[in-house]
Formats: sequence, structure tokens, C-alpha cells
Amino acid sequence: MSEEILINVTPQETRIAYVENGVLQEINIERARSRGMVGNIYRGRVSRVLPGMEAAFVDIGLERAAFLHVSDIDLKPEEKETGVESRPRMIYELLRTGQDLTVQVIKDPLGTKGARLTTEITIPSRYLVYLPNGRNVGVSSRIEDPEERDRLKGLINGFLAMRQGVEVGEAGGAITPEMGGFIVRTAAEGASAEALQQDCDFLLRLWRGIEERQNEVTGVGLIFEDLPIVMRTLRDVLGRYVEKIRIDSRESYHRAIQFAQEMVPDILPILEHYPGERPLFELHNIEQEIASALERRVPLKSGGYLIIDQTEAMTTIDVNTGGFVGTKNLEETIFKTNLEAAGAIARQLRLRNLGGIIILDFIDMALTEHRQAVQDALKRALENDHARTKVCEVSGLGLVEMTRKRTRESLEHILCTLCPTCGGRGTVKTAETVCYEIFREVTREARQYNARQMLVIAAPAVIDRLREEDSTSLAELQEFIGVPLKLQTDVHYQPEQYDIVLM
Repeated sequence: MSEEILINVTPQETRIAYVENGVLQEINIERARSRGMVGNIYRGRVSRVLPGMEAAFVDIGLERAAFLHVSDIDLKPEEKETGVESRPRMIYELLRTGQDLTVQVIKDPLGTKGARLTTEITIPSRYLVYLPNGRNVGVSSRIEDPEERDRLKGLINGFLAMRQGVEVGEAGGAITPEMGGFIVRTAAEGASAEALQQDCDFLLRLWRGIEERQNEVTGVGLIFEDLPIVMRTLRDVLGRYVEKIRIDSRESYHRAIQFAQEMVPDILPILEHYPGERPLFELHNIEQEIASALERRVPLKSGGYLIIDQTEAMTTIDVNTGGFVGTKNLEETIFKTNLEAAGAIARQLRLRNLGGIIILDFIDMALTEHRQAVQDALKRALENDHARTKVCEVSGLGLVEMTRKRTRESLEHILCTLCPTCGGRGTVKTAETVCYEIFREVTREARQYNARQMLVIAAPAVIDRLREEDSTSLAELQEFIGVPLKLQTDVHYQPEQYDIVLM
């Protein structure tokens, strides 16, 4: 599997496309006016403790208060040793209103919800993740070779022991609470001792700087801001089968080269500046793919299609055979459509960045082995997803329930806003429905007020109906209320909008 990363940079926004075998799989967008906050560290102040939710709202200097759940409050190393975490923790035991604390954003604000916070600070680098409140050295589970795991763990423990002036053999080279803990990332597999030590030293220096900044900040505010999206992408690219990283901005390319030389020299050979006249995303058909990712209907090559609906509570995906009639029998046609849909669904989840609860309505299959095969195909297709997913067994109604970790807004929420006409419903009232609403409102106002005449202002389709199909009903209404009705069209009115003016 070959992967390319295409980076389109403008003063207003940066867009990063992940292309696998020529097909767009994922798109990340960061706008200059609304940069993502995941990874940022803040000095916060508890504004409200909610015992009923075992959570607290924390002011970190943003428009909306951020949310901190009790499960995201990290215990101090000495508390972990006492076994305090073995019993359920109550939010009122840990926090009080007005308390200052250092927090990190783990989820950007989504819709009307504020950012999600944790007190378990993590700072990633090329090969390592530093945990200031940790005590141990862990190794990514994706590094499976036992000897390599032991080598990496031994190296980090050795570096830390030397920093503490402890011989590696003494007390097992234990880490003191002041040193913190480390997680060795997947990209560290095969890395040299020198490279690992450089990363270790860099993270410890960075944390000292954050602590100094923490002491300088008075009140709430930003202490540490994570790297811009281009640099984060370069930092996290190791361990993936990326053949080329193309950047269409010369300035951003030079900054990327400088960053790579210092932090990730291994990717220097695959960094490339794209100077062409034709826009980079247009050349690779990315613009059209983004436009398609905003559509509700997703066509399948076989002739079937998906219908994707996002709601506040969940996302639903419906699979249909459409124009696919198959060649053998109905069960085989349904099975092939569902198999194709499983791969398409996995791609759409990444491309649209859909998260939370997701309900998949595959076409009903009679054979148990077919249902299992489709579910297995879905799980295999999701293995390439960098967000954590969990697929449940088929429910009694034949639905597949799954979850996908959500840390930022979906593509639709970033690029789109609610329709001003329907308010997000996806439908508007018919002209007939609006006419009958007008009849009821006219009757109510005629009883309440003494008017010589009433003026009805509405959209053209509504006024046309009142003058034609409902002209008889309109005449009967005027006779009933004893007040003449005058009609006026306004092309600027939405289909459901109308006004009744008393004259």
C-alpha cells in the first residue's frame, strides 16, 4: 500500500490530504482563525463542580467553559502507590470551585459543547510520549518483538537513571516522581540509542519550559500550544508507509525542511515542494472528492449506494442495492453489495471524520456465514483507521452498532452550516401547509384585534396558492371574519416565512 500526503497551504487555512493508492482516505483542515486546540496545555480555574455528573466545568480563557470528567483527573504518583485509585473517586473529593489546575485539551469544542480536558498531561515527540505525572516506561503494543521491547525500555530507563545519578542496576533504575514517565511510540522500533536520548532530553527540556511558563501565568490562560498542523503531520508520519509528502507553499516547505532536519531527519528524502501552475488538490482530484464527501448519497461501483445521515446523537448509514441486480440470485446480490459497502463505509468514516455512535443498516442477509463475512470485512477495513473504533455484534434488528473516537469536528461541521431555510431539518413545509397556518393565524388575530384590513406577506409559492387552489377557502375566511384580506408577494421570504399586518 503506497501513501502520499498532499499539503495545501494558504494564509487562511491549511489542508492535508492522505492519499492511499491514488484514492483520498482522509482530509484534515486547520483554519488560521480557529486552530485546533488538542494537545494545548492551559492554566484553568474550576468554575462549577457537578456532583450529579461527576464532572466539572473549567474556565481556560475560551468563549465556552471546558469539561473535565472525574475519569480524566490523574492521580499524583504518590497517590497511585497508596492504591487510592482502587476505590471509586468522587468529583467533590478532588476539585472545588475556584481551584486552579493545569489541564490539557483532548477534544476540540464540538458543536455547542466546550473542549474536553484531562489533567493527565502528555507531550509527544518523534519517538516518545512524555507523561510528567507518570512513573513507568511503557512500549507501544504495536511493537511485538519481545527483544526490541526490552531494548527500548532498557534504554529509556537507563537515560533516566543516569539523569538521576543512579546506576542502572540500582533499584532497577526506578524513576522518581520528579522525572515523570514515558511511552515509547511505534515509530521508535529500530531507532538508535542516540536518537532516543535526543528525544528524551528534548521532552524533559520542553517540560521544564512549560513549568516555568506555568509559574509566570497568573489567572487562566494558555501555557503551551501544540505544533501547527503541518509540523504535527511531519512529526507523526514515521511508522507509516508514506512515499511522498508534497507541499505547495514554498515558505511552508522551507519551514518543514528546517523542522525535519531538527526533529525527523528520516523524512527529508520524501519531502517535496510542488511548484506547478495547476493547484495541487485539483491535480489529484481532491477538490471533487471533498465535494462528494459532503453529499448524503455515496454511490458504489456495483450500482448500489449508501445514505449517510448525521444527527446530534449518532450517525446512521443505510446500504441499498440500487441499480445492482447481480448475476446469480438475490442472496448473492445482497451479499456482494454489503461486502462492497463495508469497505466504502470504512473509507467514508475516515474521510468525513465521523465519530461517536454509528449505526450501520446493511441489507438483511439470510445466511449466518454471510453476516459474519461482512462484519469481518468491515473490521479489516477499519484496521487502517488511525482513530480508535469498536464494532459490536449484529443486533436483533440486523443492525451493526459501532463507535469511533471523535477528537475534532467532522468535515461537514467544518465546511458547512445549518441551512437557513430548513434549520437543519432537511425539509420545509409545503405551500399548502403554510396556507393553512396563515388561515389559523388570521382567524386568531381577527378575534383578538379590531382591524379594518389585513395584509398577508409571504413567499411567491404561498401567495400563488392562496390566489389559485385556495382562493375559495380565502373568500370564505374573509366572509367569516368580516375583514378584507390583501395579499403581497415578497421574493426574499423563505418558504415557511409569512407576516400578517393589521391595517
